[in-house]
Amino acid sequence: MPDLSGIQPFQFACQGGLVLNQSTFAMQPGFATELINFEPDINGGYRRINGFTKYNTNIVPQTSSSSEKVLMVASFGSQVIAARGEKIFKGDTSGSWTEIDSGRSSAGKYTHKRFNFNNTNKIVFADGANPASTFDGTNIVDITHSSAPNNPAFVEVFQNHLFLAGDSTTPQEVFFSVPFNETSFASADGAGSIKIDDTVVALKVFRDQLYIFGKERIFKLKGTSSSTFALEPVTRDIGCRSTFSVQEFAGDLLFLAPDGLRTIAGTEKIDDVELGTVSKPVQARFDELTSFDLIESLVIPAKTQYRIFFVNSTASEANTTGIIAGIKEQGIEFAELRGIRPSCTDSDTSATNDLIIHGGFDGFVYKQESGNDFDGVEINGKYRSPDITMGDAGVRKNMQRVIINYATESAINADLFLRYDYETAGSTRPAAYPFDSSNIAAVYGTSVYGTATYGGNRQPLLRQPVEGSGFAVALRVNDGGTSAPYSLKGFQLEFTVGARR
Repeated sequence: MPDLSGIQPFQFACQGGLVLNQSTFAMQPGFATELINFEPDINGGYRRINGFTKYNTNIVPQTSSSSEKVLMVASFGSQVIAARGEKIFKGDTSGSWTEIDSGRSSAGKYTHKRFNFNNTNKIVFADGANPASTFDGTNIVDITHSSAPNNPAFVEVFQNHLFLAGDSTTPQEVFFSVPFNETSFASADGAGSIKIDDTVVALKVFRDQLYIFGKERIFKLKGTSSSTFALEPVTRDIGCRSTFSVQEFAGDLLFLAPDGLRTIAGTEKIDDVELGTVSKPVQARFDELTSFDLIESLVIPAKTQYRIFFVNSTASEANTTGIIAGIKEQGIEFAELRGIRPSCTDSDTSATNDLIIHGGFDGFVYKQESGNDFDGVEINGKYRSPDITMGDAGVRKNMQRVIINYATESAINADLFLRYDYETAGSTRPAAYPFDSSNIAAVYGTSVYGTATYGGNRQPLLRQPVEGSGFAVALRVNDGGTSAPYSLKGFQLEFTVGARR
């Protein structure tokens, strides 16, 4: 039998997420230097993301051009509201889209808000070029009160008032309606307006306060009515870079500022503006944002996950990128997205299950967290570990085996690569080692009786003999794009000690 007494093990768990701002010696082995279409798993490790499918196989009807993108998707009851061109439609998962409004000339991207003032569920939306409108499932009502803004871009509901902002003629003013009456803006009945010394770019309610985001400043509104509303500055040094980046996430407000993703709580700390930036591990990706047409974001509550997409009209869907931020016990972990190109998004948790949808530049509405591919296009996932020295960068390691701990949901189509000595020229580059998923547990409803392993281990240890040697070694996993999601939990590297250089 071979003598295994000289083999040394080195274990690490996959945790910490994508980290791009640390040196080789500062990197923890569980971090990732490349993590594309793998998300921080709430159950530990890095999980290949789900795909998306068409919410409805029928395209949202075009109005003037086949190149019209979807300008709004909004979950409302059992249906989805979708805007394209000058028209707005409603529809469910099957059948044709039903037109509910038209004649919205030069409409831009919509903002929307669901609310209920008088025991009737409604949704209000604005496009920045036409009056804001409400819909109760049957009727559209345009808000054309003489004191209301003519073409607001932003809507929010706060303390039983409807708030509108972003009108082209009054870009610094925020208007609010009469209490419990979204169509009346009569000041004698409790309506009014508030002006800030900046251009408004977003409105968001959080913890009984209305946050008003400007391009260079942020304010918050307290109180319950026109007589008690009071405006306070949050910061006069930092603004919001994108209207559609603002989301309530993990007990805070997250938004894109000039220096990256920030929390409102950290930004609000007096004399400590740096405290609010949470995206330092992946700041390099935000610094690369020199050209983009729009930024979209959404939250997946079941995963405590925030996703932001960087969309450029000249880039293909395959080359559209984004960032995932997920809450783990260790804090926020990051990963990269590639291959999702939304023109608008919505997340709704009012239904039995979370509904995560986005509109496409092709006129379709898509449901995220659905399927194992991007509507028929393979999901290319990539993971790369740091260059691991096992505590001593001066000693050569003769690799013997890699033990992979992973959680499966179905058969896996992926390859493991070992890369030595920082992938410098002349370093050892062994061929790929395919994952062997033959010992996974059967998944009810997807596995075939007689071919699957029933009662198998859902988190198997794959013992993979390997070859090669080096002073540092990195692990790389390339997903084949055709399998269901799975989660990389951790690795054990087994090696014998070679010579010291």
